[in-house]
Amino acid sequence: MFNLTQPEIIIRLVAAIFVGGIIGFERERKSRPAGMKTHILVCIGACIIALIQCQLTSMTVDYNFAHPKIVGALSADTARLTAQVVSGIGFLGAGTIIMTNKTVKGLTTAASIWSVAGLGLALGYGYYLIAAFGTAIIFFSLTALAYLIPMGNINRLEIKLNEHQTTKFIKQVLKKFHIDIENTDVTIKRDEDGSRNYTIMYTLEVPRKVDTSELVFELSDNEQVDYVRLLE
Repeated sequence: MFNLTQPEIIIRLVAAIFVGGIIGFERERKSRPAGMKTHILVCIGACIIALIQCQLTSMTVDYNFAHPKIVGALSADTARLTAQVVSGIGFLGAGTIIMTNKTVKGLTTAASIWSVAGLGLALGYGYYLIAAFGTAIIFFSLTALAYLIPMGNINRLEIKLNEHQTTKFIKQVLKKFHIDIENTDVTIKRDEDGSRNYTIMYTLEVPRKVDTSELVFELSDNEQVDYVRLLE
């Protein structure tokens, strides 16, 4: 494992580009904060750290064999650099996580970055089977799993209206589209003439098959609704 030849080093680095590119392509295709380039760089970086760890360990072993009288004077921790990758990659993951109005986004991308770092370490150490099956499982989890286990998307719906009774109409429309309301925030403003304007922010679980543009159009048909915006 530790005595690396130049072809082995090249193969592992190229494999890291390929593995990081596969996961990164899926994220970039969905316009996520971290795309192909980020995942490739993370995977290559982790692979390089693992390769350096291998070389350091190899040099230490060779030195001890060459100087048996001072065996133990020079040692190498075979997991120290690897441990720093696992903990240090967190700053990238944190940069992809966004929390707004009680909604958290970017967790999946953060997890994919962390997972790709693990794949890079596996390749750097030469664990090709672990890297191959790990890549396949991660890619499956990001793509096919959503279709096998039906899960709705979490969206936020902002509606401005001038009549509180209109909320009944809104709930009827949401029920028609089989949309569940997870949370509701209401802001009330009073105009100069004394009339009230309501801004309602719904957090919704929207089934994947729902045409969101049709939902927005149907809500905006009501005369009491001044403004409709759907946020992903």
